[in-house]
Amino acid sequence: MQGFAAVDFEFARQVLQRGIAALYFVAFLSSLNQFRALLGERGLLPAPDLLRWVAASPRRARMVGPTLFRRVRYTDRRLAGLCVAGLIVSAALVAGIPQLAPPWVPMLCFLLLWLGYMSVVSIGQTFYGFGWEMLLLEAGFLAAFLGSNDQPPPTVVIVLFWWLLFRLEFGAGMIKIRGGREWRDLTALTYHHETQPMPGPLSRQAHLLPRWFHKLEVLGNHFSQLVVPWFLFAPLLGLWIPGPGPAVVGAVAAGIVIATQLWLVLTGNFAWLNWATIVLAFSAVSWPGWGASAASDPPWIIDGLPLYWLVVTCTVGLLYLVISWPALRNLFAHRQLMNASFNRWQLANAYGAFGTVTKTRVEYVIEATMDADPGEATWSEYAFKGKPGDVRRIPRQYAPYHLRLDWLMWFLPLGRSLEDWFTVLLVRLLEADAATLKLLRRAPFGGDRPTWVRVVSYRYRFATHAEYRRDRVRWVRDRRRVLVRPVSLSALSR
Repeated sequence: MQGFAAVDFEFARQVLQRGIAALYFVAFLSSLNQFRALLGERGLLPAPDLLRWVAASPRRARMVGPTLFRRVRYTDRRLAGLCVAGLIVSAALVAGIPQLAPPWVPMLCFLLLWLGYMSVVSIGQTFYGFGWEMLLLEAGFLAAFLGSNDQPPPTVVIVLFWWLLFRLEFGAGMIKIRGGREWRDLTALTYHHETQPMPGPLSRQAHLLPRWFHKLEVLGNHFSQLVVPWFLFAPLLGLWIPGPGPAVVGAVAAGIVIATQLWLVLTGNFAWLNWATIVLAFSAVSWPGWGASAASDPPWIIDGLPLYWLVVTCTVGLLYLVISWPALRNLFAHRQLMNASFNRWQLANAYGAFGTVTKTRVEYVIEATMDADPGEATWSEYAFKGKPGDVRRIPRQYAPYHLRLDWLMWFLPLGRSLEDWFTVLLVRLLEADAATLKLLRRAPFGGDRPTWVRVVSYRYRFATHAEYRRDRVRWVRDRRRVLVRPVSLSALSR
């Protein structure tokens, strides 16, 4: 680093800008494909209803975050237009086209992505209530100030990315230490590979590894999240200590974070959480000799940065210094908040995940029949894309793509009662609603309407090696009870 310019972090900037833009592409694609069925005009939780409820009382205005749809009436077509625009802008940034222009051009592009996706998240309700949504928003805002290819990245913005990664990793580590006992007695990953929301193709193999290995996994996780993040700031010492040592320490810390996240990518489906963490970790990787120099001639160029751009980025740094206090205090609070935002703009947030680990896996299986008498009927299951169903099917890899309905189905057994959107889902299945059926892998009767649906709970566990050799199954399941007795469309529509 050289004063105001992070001259050795051009490679880091390229990864950050293109990687964050790629994640925005995935996020907008996920919304384009799923928002209409989940939250559209005939969605499970219609966003227009939320907007009308907010508009009915000024006191409710702050209950919904900033969104363009407060100014422009929501329609499914306009939501699709917003997503397509987001796909185009993010694709251009991945290709590096705006970065060839002056720094205000990529800044404008990233701010458009930030505001556009915030407009979606703000009306996304429970289907967008995940920590990686606010993580993507904050990363997109910071990426707006990384600058263009013809100048070095600003030191203050690179440091802000380290601060974001620190909050993400250290916050998650503290949540675990303060959370369930399983993280302290090193047994958490004895269960987690099996009970996580959406297992991947290698989750079963990871689950069947020896217990001593799972304990090493937990120890490695604690080291990666509680110790390593402090060394991300080591390159700052290079401002005072000559030599490559501080930069090497930061790069090693980043490498440990990346390696840990790659293991999570291989063993689960956590949307873009792990991929975003990997991208952010590259902010601590320096590459001397790559990128623009830090010349200070003429006088309106300081360390290779235009004076106006230096003013902009330093202002952002001062802003973050002020708004980060609640997040910093939260890291060391006795009652630490997880995935919390302290302002309406989703900046300087608190992060964390899986403070406790569920010990058993319960799945709600939706079944349907075309028979007239439900008591004598033959029932067939709806198959979801990501969540377990068919015991012979290998779990698929979907991350960084986010299957929102599948994730919410995992949360249902953890609650005390069924949520309102689930009842609407049953109605849509009885209607054979085309948009809803596209969210599934398979409907038992294609596009035909069933006569009855019901919901049955099952206990799922991964099959042992012996059970797989004998029965060729990946899962073993035990039926618990009928959770929702057979219901017809006329009964649910009353």
